[in-house]
Amino acid sequence: MSALEEHLYFRQLLAGRQVATGNPVAGQMANFMYLLGDVESRQAFIVDPAWDVQSLIDTAQADGYEIAGALVTHYHPDHVGGDLFGLSIEGVARLLEHRAVPIYVNKHEADGLKKVTGLSDSDLRKVESDETVELGRISIRCLHTPGHTPGSQCFLIGNRLVAGDTLFVQGCGRVDLPGGDPDQLYESLTQKLAKLPADTILYPGHHYGPTETSTIADELESNVYLKVKSLDDWHRLFGR
Repeated sequence: MSALEEHLYFRQLLAGRQVATGNPVAGQMANFMYLLGDVESRQAFIVDPAWDVQSLIDTAQADGYEIAGALVTHYHPDHVGGDLFGLSIEGVARLLEHRAVPIYVNKHEADGLKKVTGLSDSDLRKVESDETVELGRISIRCLHTPGHTPGSQCFLIGNRLVAGDTLFVQGCGRVDLPGGDPDQLYESLTQKLAKLPADTILYPGHHYGPTETSTIADELESNVYLKVKSLDDWHRLFGR
């Protein structure tokens, strides 16, 4: 076991299965949420708190951890709360009712997050690409991966990649929603994520694939969106 693994607390939680178990919409959306923390300080972050915030807090507390903040991959309501096609989803605003903790968001995503959730600038910690957030002995590298949204970001903790809606197991995020940009997503996938070490473990934002996790090596082998060799081929893939 590496030194990081000795100090890392990490849980992957699926909406409709481990949390929000009584919410049929949450089950259909199949969002993954994550708890990651530092074993010594017993503090943890929630990645994309939504659907059932109290259960996320309770899970961490049952494991002996206090929530110290939230990491946001992107501002869509199924990841941070807000209105989704007339359905009100709880999220980061509910978390702040529990405790005033910082919400880490890419600087390009801050305005969108505020609009969707009602948060203010004082609630946010706006991060740059490749900025590192420290939690005890745990270092979390924030990778700006635009395409699904302008400020989408992934979190790299050692060899674990929490990818939000940028990269799924055998899939990738949509680009036909407001703020989506297929050319940016191509760059994020092929020039950033595909170049991570082959043994990097992928933890996606939704359970859309055949498995809950994968590796960059496996995705390079089986994920059509990582196998595209040129931007022209990428455009053809999307029918452009």
